[in-house]
Amino acid sequence: MVVIGGAALAACEDDVVYQDRPPYNPPPAGAGSFLGYYDVTTSKTTCGNCHADFQGSWSATKHAGAYNTLNSNSGKQDSCFGCHTVNGRGNAAVGTNVGWDGVKDAVYHDVQCESCHGAGQQHVDGIGQGNLVRPLAAIGLSTKGNCGDCHTGTHHPFVEEWKQSRHANLDPGRASNPSCTGCHEARGALAKWGVDANYVEKANATNYQPPATCATCHDPHGSGNPSQLRFPVTTTDPEQNLCVKCHLRYGQPQPPSTIKPHAPQGAVLFGFAGWRPPNFAYDTSLVYGSHATTKNPKLCAGCHVVAFPVTDPASGNFTFQATGHLFRPIPCLDATGKPTADKTCAYTTAARSWKSCTASGCHADANVAATVFTNVRNRMALETGQLWADLNKNGNIDAAPTDGGLLATLKQQKPGEWNTSDITPAEGAEFNARLCGEYGSGNSDNSKGVHNPFLCDALLTSTYTYLKQVYGLADVAGAARASTESLMGGVLAHVKRVAQTGPAR
Repeated sequence: MVVIGGAALAACEDDVVYQDRPPYNPPPAGAGSFLGYYDVTTSKTTCGNCHADFQGSWSATKHAGAYNTLNSNSGKQDSCFGCHTVNGRGNAAVGTNVGWDGVKDAVYHDVQCESCHGAGQQHVDGIGQGNLVRPLAAIGLSTKGNCGDCHTGTHHPFVEEWKQSRHANLDPGRASNPSCTGCHEARGALAKWGVDANYVEKANATNYQPPATCATCHDPHGSGNPSQLRFPVTTTDPEQNLCVKCHLRYGQPQPPSTIKPHAPQGAVLFGFAGWRPPNFAYDTSLVYGSHATTKNPKLCAGCHVVAFPVTDPASGNFTFQATGHLFRPIPCLDATGKPTADKTCAYTTAARSWKSCTASGCHADANVAATVFTNVRNRMALETGQLWADLNKNGNIDAAPTDGGLLATLKQQKPGEWNTSDITPAEGAEFNARLCGEYGSGNSDNSKGVHNPFLCDALLTSTYTYLKQVYGLADVAGAARASTESLMGGVLAHVKRVAQTGPAR
């Protein structure tokens, strides 16, 4: 509030005129209507004069200290300041000389509201004038003017890696299906999670369907979780764990005759997935599996989002900063050691990075991790193969001898077991095989048993026994099974010991 009137008139109350001060400081010429800080000393943004709640949450983020973070770095370069200040990057003014790029003023330090929403003067001037302009931010990454304007490049290749991940792939059918959109499309996920914030794409539903972008998992305004995550990644509550909120669709078969898992990773990791035959036995002390213990507090993210620097083998100089946003726990590497989106390379220490296995101390080194992985995978292949060997690789159980295993024999003898309204033992067995095996399904657990080898081993062995009993089937490959019992027993003992006491050194 300002007082209009001279000092000589100050004693006369009738001559004092009180007027509300505009909620911003006029931007300097060349700043392009970007307002920046209202008070540099207290880091009070102009937007925060009205949007106090966003000001409060934003002030706790790394964005709020971005300028000093860079300025205190001895290796800083002038070009770096463009992503640590308010300017045209990240908003509709991209490519123009505005904000810090136009005026090197402290009011444009840090990544403020206008860094994503764009210039604020027109919005402020329109308040109460009947023509309010809402400078909305975008959550999509298909064009310039979003998170990707800064979170990219050799040192911060979040977007480049994300674009190679499955999070960036939109399935139009699922994105448009009301029962699927809550996980397969960004707007659907935000709505499902109760996020009512407005953004560009929200009113443009027919023209663009954003996949799971940065703003799906990260709250741009800040949150109480690390990295501005919308939900924690450390909780074992499947309703609150950020990753599991979507990776938990069908962890158990659902009648009528739903015998294919769909995004069951959370249920496998936490130990409650699968069809349970009457003779099922499971060591409840291992209910959280090998990768859901205190040794891996970040759970899914502890393996799937692991950042590490890549250096030149000859000189040792930095070449690339992997951010973990390929979401691959043991990614394939190119000739320079950089993670790639390839999934077909060999599971060797030379072809893949095993840093997610060793960084936490769970496995002593890459060789140990690779050996345990291979042994668990082989065990899963043996056990699922005895239930169902997909010999013609068509992804469907065919009657023996086209396919092998107990289920192929049963398909030959009692095909009606797959035509009932309730889940039969045959269908339950198929569900468990698909859950823990490798049958080319994009919606199954696909961890090759690694998410929870204890659970898969218990499910498959008890299912195998019960299937023979209830249908009177003969044993399959008994000798082969017996030959690997001691191997898998040693593997599970090793994994159990690591989970309880830590790795051997």
